[in-house]
Amino acid sequence: MNQKAFAKALLDADLPTPDGLIDPKGRPAGKRFDVYRNNVVLSLSEALADAYPVVEKLLGEKFFQAMAGVFVRQHPPKTPVISDFAPEFPEFLATFPPVAKLGYLPDVARLERARTRAYHAADAEPIDGSALATLPPESMADAHLHLHPSLQIVSSPYPVLAIWQKNSGAPDIPIPHHGQNVLVARPETMVEMRSLPAPAADFLRRLMAGTTLGDTISFCEKIPDFDLTKSIGGLFEANLLVKITT
Repeated sequence: MNQKAFAKALLDADLPTPDGLIDPKGRPAGKRFDVYRNNVVLSLSEALADAYPVVEKLLGEKFFQAMAGVFVRQHPPKTPVISDFAPEFPEFLATFPPVAKLGYLPDVARLERARTRAYHAADAEPIDGSALATLPPESMADAHLHLHPSLQIVSSPYPVLAIWQKNSGAPDIPIPHHGQNVLVARPETMVEMRSLPAPAADFLRRLMAGTTLGDTISFCEKIPDFDLTKSIGGLFEANLLVKITT
């Protein structure tokens, strides 16, 4: 039996039962294969709901399950690691016509995806403020600040953090009328999220991209309301700085 043909038929109900597939009595296993095919789609749909629980809550369980069936057939798993399943889901939502009016939905999914990635990121030991204080002044400009591997920034024109919180145990939280930049990280055992001012988000992105501290400061000093002391201090307070190299 051709394994590729079997895998393709498994997620496409319009394809016939693969040739050579028989039941224990030697008969064609069409009905058994249909049951198995449905169970696979259902299991993947449930895994999708586990990965994107707020998206499921926003859409409702029945609608989400129907949509998930469409998604998993178009985007079967590419790896056996369940935490790597469905990275394409936010982009799928952005092009799925039935949810086109919910402009915030893809970014809520991006936030949930960032939470999953942060949870499964590598551990790293944070350093304290003395590491930067002892850096020779002549080395400061060329220094690279290495941030925790779980750290991610999700920026949206919608208040995605507030939307996520309101649907995750904080129903009374107000929804602001502006977008949000969200820091997502797991410096210890729990995934943490916080809203960032746009200048702080730009500062972190440049550090994450490997820009030197000197170049990052030069760039951010041109941004109105940028507070360098507060931004660097926040890294130490949140245990997000793990290494400094020159």
